[in-house]
Amino acid sequence: MSNSQLSKTLTPLMLWGLGVGYVISGMYFGWNLGLAEGGTLGLAIATFFIIIMYVTFTLSYTELACAIPKAGGAFEYAHRGLGKHFGFIGGMAQNIEFIFAPPAIAAAIGAYLHLLYPEIDVIYFSIGAYFIFTAINIFGVHLAASFELIITILAVFELLLFAGFTLPHFEVQNLQMNALPFGYEGVFAAIPFAIWFFLAIEGIANVAEETKNPQKSIYLGFGSAIATLVFLCVLTFLSAVGVGGWEKIVYPSGSSIASDSPLPLALGQVVSEGHFLYKFLIGIGLLGLIASFHGIILAAGRSTFEFGRVGYAPKQLGKVHSKYKTPTNALIINMCIGIVALFTGKTGEIITIACFGALTLYIISMLSLFALRRNELELERSYKVPLYPFFPAIALIIATVSILSMTYYNFTLAMIFFAILGGSYLYFIFSQKEYKTEEIGEVG
Repeated sequence: MSNSQLSKTLTPLMLWGLGVGYVISGMYFGWNLGLAEGGTLGLAIATFFIIIMYVTFTLSYTELACAIPKAGGAFEYAHRGLGKHFGFIGGMAQNIEFIFAPPAIAAAIGAYLHLLYPEIDVIYFSIGAYFIFTAINIFGVHLAASFELIITILAVFELLLFAGFTLPHFEVQNLQMNALPFGYEGVFAAIPFAIWFFLAIEGIANVAEETKNPQKSIYLGFGSAIATLVFLCVLTFLSAVGVGGWEKIVYPSGSSIASDSPLPLALGQVVSEGHFLYKFLIGIGLLGLIASFHGIILAAGRSTFEFGRVGYAPKQLGKVHSKYKTPTNALIINMCIGIVALFTGKTGEIITIACFGALTLYIISMLSLFALRRNELELERSYKVPLYPFFPAIALIIATVSILSMTYYNFTLAMIFFAILGGSYLYFIFSQKEYKTEEIGEVG
C-alpha cells in the first residue's frame, strides 16, 4: 500500500459515532458563554437560526462528500469547483477550525478533572489529554473510530441522564429571568457560541476516504448525526437553563468569571456537590468532552494530511505511518500547535477563531456546490440535496450574516483569523512559484 493512501474500515454506525462525537462537547461547555453575551432569549434566537443553517448545510455538504469522497473535505470540493486558490482558502479555513477547536475542548477537560482533583493544575490534565488521544489516533483509524463510537454512546446517555434529573425541576420562569439583558444585539454576539453546539459535524467528510461504500454510508452517517445533535441541543439548553436561570450556569457562586463547566453548575442547583450523583455525572460527563476532543483530532489529522499530500503544506505532512497507515506527522504537528494555543488560557477566544474557520468553510463549500452543479453535470451524485438550490442558499446566507456579525462583535479576533488565513495564502503563493521554478529547472 502506498505511503500516502488511507485504509477503508469505517461503517455508517461508526460515522454516526464520529459525527455526534465531533460535536457533543458543545453540549457540555462553551455554549453557556453565549448566555453571558445574549441571555436566554438572545442565545435561543441565535441557536434557532444556527440550527436552520446546520441542517441545510449538512444536507448540502453530504452531496459533496458522497460525490467526492476524499480526506481533504472542503478543500477537495473547493479545489474542484472553484479552482486551486479558493481550494487553498477553503482547506486552510478547515484546518484552522479543526486545529483550534481541540485546545478549547482540552481546557474544558482540564476544568472538569480539576473539579474532581483540585490539587492538580488544569493545564497538566489538558496537555496529558493531547498526548493520549493523539497516540490513539496514530495507532489506527479503526481503533480510533471504535473508541469514539463507545464513548459517544456513553456521552449521549449521560446527557439523557442529566436531563432526567434536572427536567423535574424545570420552571418556565427561569427561562424568562433577565432573558435579553443586552437587547437584540445580544443575539448577534451569541452567534459563535450557538455555532459551538454543532461545530465540526462536517468532519465526517474528512474520513470519507476511509469509509466502506462511501456513497451510501456518508449520507446515513450525516443524516443520523445531525438529527441526534438537534435533539440533544434543545434538550440540554432547556434542562440546564430551566433549573435556575442562565446566570446560574455561567457564573459559579461568588465569581464573575464565566465557567467552562455549565452542566455541573446546573446539577448543583438540584443536588449538593458532595452527592454521589453529582460526582458520577461529572465523571461520565468527561466522556462527552473526550468524544469531541478525540474525534476532531482525527478529522484535523486528515485535513492537514491532505494539504501535505497535494503539496500545499510541507510534503512530510502528507505521509502515512508505514505500519498503522495513519497521518502521524499531521497529527503530531496539530498537537504541538494546539498545546501552544492552550497556554493562552483564552477558551472563548479560541472557540471564536474556530468558528471563523467553520463559517468560511461553509461559505466556500456552498459556493463550490453551486459551481459543481453548474459545471460538472456528469459528476456521479449518489445523493442530491433536497430542495436545491434553496437549502444550500439558506445555509450560505445564514453563514454569511453570521461571519459578518462575528467580525463586528469580535473585530480583533477576526483580524487574527484573517491574518492567519492571509499569511498562509501568501506562503501558498510563494511555495507554488518555487515549485514551478524547480519544475522548469528540471526540464531545462
